[in-house]
Amino acid sequence: MTGAPREPEHVAVYRRVRRVFGDPESRSVDARRRSRSAREETTVPYGVGRDPKGLDTVLDSLTAAMGWESPLAKSELLVAWPALVGEEVAAHARPESVEDGLLTVRCDSTAWAQQLRAMRTTVLARIAERHPAAGIESIRFLGPDAPSWKRGPRAIPGRGPRDTYG
Repeated sequence: MTGAPREPEHVAVYRRVRRVFGDPESRSVDARRRSRSAREETTVPYGVGRDPKGLDTVLDSLTAAMGWESPLAKSELLVAWPALVGEEVAAHARPESVEDGLLTVRCDSTAWAQQLRAMRTTVLARIAERHPAAGIESIRFLGPDAPSWKRGPRAIPGRGPRDTYG
């Protein structure tokens, strides 16, 4: 009997298989590259660059990477319209759409539309200051819509509903 302790059978089998088939980490090129890079770089759990980021930072980087800055700025502009022009003006004029740098605003009356046309440069300056990513270059102020008897899917040639008068 030998005085050296025998290793367990499962350890002996593992060593024999490893000797015959080789180290699985060194078989493929990718595995060798990964093991080399793992040996070269050591990471520290709380090292530089590993600090958790705030949600606002993560969302800012996500919107920049996905190209959502302009659409989000446009929607923020529509939501912040009362703060831009004031509560009284916002009660009579509401933004309808933003397309190709043109903000379309619908007014309650033609008087409000005319007054806002006179204030166009001031409103554009406020928009450029507070929402530069929206890309607003001009504003169109529209009065209320009047019904048209000449256009539409059911229009017919002639005078329309007024032809029976008199």
